[in-house]
Amino acid sequence: MVEHFCEPAQSTTHRHGFEIAESWRHWEVVLSVIGEVDIVTAPHLSRAICEALGKSATTLVIDLTEVTFLASVGMSVLVTAQQAADAMAVRFAVVAEGVTTRRPITLLGIDAVLALYPTLDDALRAVRRDDRP
Repeated sequence: MVEHFCEPAQSTTHRHGFEIAESWRHWEVVLSVIGEVDIVTAPHLSRAICEALGKSATTLVIDLTEVTFLASVGMSVLVTAQQAADAMAVRFAVVAEGVTTRRPITLLGIDAVLALYPTLDDALRAVRRDDRP
């Protein structure tokens, strides 16, 4: 599954309101996702994650604070990203809080695989200490 993770997205069309902002501090990258993560936009999230990992990030945090919908395909992208990060020895965390993001992740039991944090500051503190759950 990980070996197919970084294949090019089939479509270059973005849904209105979907955006991924990338910010770097030293070798830490935060991808802040805005809008709906669904079958149309999930490949773009995969590509952004692959590009960040390809730039030799030592830490990758996916911030879902402004996600308005998280489909199962989006959760699959996160699990695969965790596996890819583990394979590359990259610290990985997900910021998810509330009914839109944390609740579906928890209901499906994916919180057993992903290191989830309620805020970006919490996630960054944990990965800097390598104090992930």
